[in-house]
Amino acid sequence: MTKKERYAGLIAYFTEYFPEPETELIYRNPYELLVSVILSAQCTDKRVNMVTPKLFERFPTPELLQLASPDEVFEYIRSISYPNNKAKHLVGMAKILVNEFGSEVPAKVEDLQKMPGVGRKTANVIASVIYNQPTMAVDTHVFRVSHRMGLVNKTATTPLAVEKELMKYIPKEKVPRAHHWLILHGRYVCLARSPKCQECQLTEFCQYWQKNLVAIPLKKS
Repeated sequence: MTKKERYAGLIAYFTEYFPEPETELIYRNPYELLVSVILSAQCTDKRVNMVTPKLFERFPTPELLQLASPDEVFEYIRSISYPNNKAKHLVGMAKILVNEFGSEVPAKVEDLQKMPGVGRKTANVIASVIYNQPTMAVDTHVFRVSHRMGLVNKTATTPLAVEKELMKYIPKEKVPRAHHWLILHGRYVCLARSPKCQECQLTEFCQYWQKNLVAIPLKKS
């Protein structure tokens, strides 16, 4: 199976069965999503969603968040991974958001990356989810699934390299959805330590399955 055929099969499957995937982060506006994505670095969406209601109740706007001290923000996010750094990032982000962007979350990846705590992955998430731009955020799930399924070459050893390869084969109009497809597949099926290959509906297109587990009977409905 060629790489193009592999992509075609995956896209066809997800388009049919998961036509409108969405982020699992709970937010009401671009500012809240930006905060949530910053908090989600090396942390689960579930944990972030447990913390943000009280955080947003106290700091419902970037104008209020910019006036806070990192120590005050820390008290609301202490159960999140790396709370000290993230508290500083959130306050710094809010100041730039207010002073340089008029409190409006920018659409350009380059502008988003000017803010503390916003790397390329976070910027790509915001551009994709809020502005429906063809940006591919590569987190650990996307990185793992892309390599296991044979969507990228073994030489793609960095998130940026994986991003560039995925962008070559996924049609632009499907990139925002493909980002969620790969994340959710990695989160619930293609797990890091014990992938649920026997339950997976994509083994026909999966290089990992074909090389390692093809002899194991599948449990498909």
